[in-house]
Amino acid sequence: MRARQVKRDTIHTNSADTCQRNYGRRAAMNDTVVTRFAPSPTGFLHIGGARTALFNWLYARGRNGKMLLRIEDTDRERSTKSAVDAILEGLGWLGITWDGQPIYQFSRAARHREVAEQLLAAGRAYRCYASPEELAEMREAARREGRTKLYDGRWRDRDPSEAPSGMNSVIRLKAPLHGETAIDDQVQGRVVWQNENLDDLVLLRSDGTPTYMLAVVVDDHDMKVTHIIRGDDHLTNGARQKQIYEALGWPVPIMAHIPLIHGPDGSKLSKRHGALGVDAYRAMGYLPVALRNYLVRLGWSHGDQEIFSTEEMIAAFDLGQIGRSPARFDFSKLESLNGYYIRTAADTELLGALEKALPHFAAGCALAGKMNPTLRAKLLAAMPSLKDRAKTLIELFEGTRFLWAERPIHLDEKAKALLTPDACAVIDTLIQRFSAITSWSAASTEEVVRAYVDKAGVKLGAVAQPLRAALTGRTTSPGIFDVLAALGKEESLGRLYDQVRIADDIPSSKS
Repeated sequence: MRARQVKRDTIHTNSADTCQRNYGRRAAMNDTVVTRFAPSPTGFLHIGGARTALFNWLYARGRNGKMLLRIEDTDRERSTKSAVDAILEGLGWLGITWDGQPIYQFSRAARHREVAEQLLAAGRAYRCYASPEELAEMREAARREGRTKLYDGRWRDRDPSEAPSGMNSVIRLKAPLHGETAIDDQVQGRVVWQNENLDDLVLLRSDGTPTYMLAVVVDDHDMKVTHIIRGDDHLTNGARQKQIYEALGWPVPIMAHIPLIHGPDGSKLSKRHGALGVDAYRAMGYLPVALRNYLVRLGWSHGDQEIFSTEEMIAAFDLGQIGRSPARFDFSKLESLNGYYIRTAADTELLGALEKALPHFAAGCALAGKMNPTLRAKLLAAMPSLKDRAKTLIELFEGTRFLWAERPIHLDEKAKALLTPDACAVIDTLIQRFSAITSWSAASTEEVVRAYVDKAGVKLGAVAQPLRAALTGRTTSPGIFDVLAALGKEESLGRLYDQVRIADDIPSSKS
């Protein structure tokens, strides 16, 4: 049963002072800033979760603190090992590290029950024997009367001896009935709930399993978490959890509830907008450094700066610079940023990133299966011209095809159209002139071609385009002289021979 926010003031000046006082109390027990990322392993690491993890990581690293990882696997029916593996792999790919070993919430159920019993013994909780039918009647009555409080507290002050025979109880928090519960949030400002509208929430179910609310509080306390940074869909949970902290006499961590990510049109993020798993972005050819840079700017700003190194992010990131409005996901901006990182990457670094990415996108194995020192050298030599044309690693991969295609290379329809009999006659003439080159390079091949076009009185494009088609099978590629240099003399002449022979209806053979 979710509480509803009744009153919300956004007064950052007051909240900052209060948060500092809270942190001062916490610091007396633990001087180290400790954040945590606590995903539920019921699916992939989605883009919103990745941003939450990044914000927690940056805040902790920027203060010489710790970021802990807690797998909230109490939903045993939906939690899976494959989802856990996907979360760990996604974080690792993004370069987000955590301190110590992951904590698995389900394994701490005995500790959670211990705390519930502790609250019960202290009179801060009580046993409730309301039946499912009674609870349904209470909810229906509350809806009819327009009340946000769904449970009527009928077992709050009753003696357990009045319980029906054989009925198991839940343990409920004896929440305050009057006054208000407030959170001085580092992002949302001061948010206030009237206690009369908050239920006595369940801490321990009738089967003895702890609820999410109790488990989170106990785990955060035991892990010495000082700052809870999470999505603002947990804002109401913050009020409920604060009541548990206060009932236990534990210091309340500083809270920062960040707005969710929406699509470019302002609507709830969906798959068409980018609500995908981190693994999907890897498969689409994005670099982790680019995705990290894009995510940090979704809702957080640092002046007009758009490009951040990891070190700059860590030094600059702070909670007060996170906006309160939902961030809007924009694939075109992500693609543009990714293109920037591809263009500015060192050639050897980019080749390494491409090799690592190959198994993760369709058709990538075609290149992975051909990798050898000779091909790597060709790819590295061609990288300066290849990376200027690519916005993703998939585009970079597609750009490399001409380097490792088998002869006779496949021509797309546009390339076929360029290889007319006249064009093939020009190629045949150039083959003879290329064959005489003793020092093969972009410069030496360009010299041959330019000499030909000057003598023939034609434009360079009229010769370069058929050459490109014959050498790459496409009408777009890096500069034609870069292509010739990257392929090398033997491969270039062989491909040109193939097309001339095909044009003459002579069976192609490898030279």
